[in-house]
Amino acid sequence: MTDVADDGLAAILRPGDDAADGWFPESVATNYDSPGGANDPAAITPAVDLLEDLAAGGPALEFAAGTGRIAAPLASRGVAVSGIELSRAMADRVADKPGGDRVAVTIGDMTSTRVPGDFALAYLVFNTISNVTTQDGQVDVFRNAGAHLRPGGVFLIEVGVPDLRRLPPGQDTVPFTVAPGTDGGGYVGFDQYDVVTQEFSSNHVTVTPDGKGRFYRIPFRYAWPAEMDLMARIAGLRLKHRWSDWNRADFTADSTRHISVWEKPATS
Repeated sequence: MTDVADDGLAAILRPGDDAADGWFPESVATNYDSPGGANDPAAITPAVDLLEDLAAGGPALEFAAGTGRIAAPLASRGVAVSGIELSRAMADRVADKPGGDRVAVTIGDMTSTRVPGDFALAYLVFNTISNVTTQDGQVDVFRNAGAHLRPGGVFLIEVGVPDLRRLPPGQDTVPFTVAPGTDGGGYVGFDQYDVVTQEFSSNHVTVTPDGKGRFYRIPFRYAWPAEMDLMARIAGLRLKHRWSDWNRADFTADSTRHISVWEKPATS
């Protein structure tokens, strides 16, 4: 294998990318809306159904709005949607989607960026809380959400449950995709956990048919649901709902993700 890229953010940057866009520069954004997976209507519709219900007609704010995968269809239903997004390359694609022209996107960091107004709903989906790689930073996300909510408003997070049950003693790595190509290439993806720091990385190895390879890793931090409940309490929020999917199925010991909703108490 040759031409293996260096580790870190530099490994994903391509000509024309802006490092200020972080892990989602133009070369990533251009393929982010590819059909299937999280972009399938079967995945998007139940999420938007639930968010519309929680917004209850009030304005909504999406942290890490991306290309508008969720914000645009939610706005199409008549919900006033604002967004915060770090990557200009991602945010530039929001208006291209039906309803996206109604989404007001502010470029900034979801740990600290404020937008005008108070909101009935703030939400952060698709594991993105884990992109904030320190506990203090994750607490800041909760605090920022709470600062944007009106009394009685709610903050929703969708995130996977750490896959540590698959780790036998002495092992720190869990593969999530092994896909050999029919043409001789292939792809391997695996997560590597540090159970002391709660840091983990998503590692990606791609091999082309001519034997050239590319490797890069993206850093994350995992937090258990109970830890997020404490973060919410620090931010003045309290747990209202916890489900295992967008259809409000019960959260159990075998759930692989949770959709949690915390409420800002109404004033007396």
